[in-house]
Amino acid sequence: MPELPEVEVVRAGLERHVLGATIVRVDVLHPRPVRRDLRGPAGFAEALAGRRIDAVRRRGKYLWLPLDNGDALLGHLGMSGQLLLQPPGAPDERHLRVRIALDGADEDRELRFVDQRMFGGLSVSAGGADLPPEIAHIARDPLDPEFDEDAVVRKVRRRSSGIKRQLLDQNLVSGVGNIYADEALWRARVHGERPGDRLTAAQVRELLGHARDVMVAALGQGGTSFDALYVNVNGESGYFDRSLHAYGREGEPCERCGTAVRRVAFMNRSSYFCPTCQPVPRRRRARPQALPVPD
Repeated sequence: MPELPEVEVVRAGLERHVLGATIVRVDVLHPRPVRRDLRGPAGFAEALAGRRIDAVRRRGKYLWLPLDNGDALLGHLGMSGQLLLQPPGAPDERHLRVRIALDGADEDRELRFVDQRMFGGLSVSAGGADLPPEIAHIARDPLDPEFDEDAVVRKVRRRSSGIKRQLLDQNLVSGVGNIYADEALWRARVHGERPGDRLTAAQVRELLGHARDVMVAALGQGGTSFDALYVNVNGESGYFDRSLHAYGREGEPCERCGTAVRRVAFMNRSSYFCPTCQPVPRRRRARPQALPVPD
């Protein structure tokens, strides 16, 4: 699944090419990607036609394009979604779902939503230019200038759930997906099952710092790309997978200590960690039950 750096790469690419462009026409080629828009495919297309794109913004893994009437085009890439910019007349991609024709200041282009597995989608958010209400509950991410690290540290240390589960909680901190959570935990030498309330404030800050650093590093290489699905708006893959220390390296030697990296099942996904650098936390001892006092 595309994670925050991949989505930010797409956002930056769109910002360079679609600001000020007017949406001329929208063709919905499959209804599923616009299933969350109550207007239906025809209403979705009608709501966008003639509108000018005024910005390109992101919250966690969601993108939205504020429009000149105060609404917004809201999108999520899901597991395999792509937003590609193509010249008019370019051959259709195999899994093209929505085509948005743009009249730009410099040249005409098409913004294409391509999605093989169709877990992603687009919708028009009424009055959502500043922040679509549909995603107002999603927390800020570590790359956001307004990210409140102190508040996140306090919340983490009040919870007994494992720290990786907390990193993936989009209501607590957004954008840290499975890949970058494993990488941050490896850098911090913390096992993902370590309860949040058994971490010091300094440890949580260090972990958030590593999450930020690893995502910034991924941004510099266009994100992580394990197959042709994860691309920027020009169809180019990222290369950060070559720099991963833990994720996807089952059986390979840890780059710090040489111990074989281990993989375990986690929330219908996989977690990768070094059993030496990131020891499995001990289970809490059950408190002894008080014996009844005899009459």
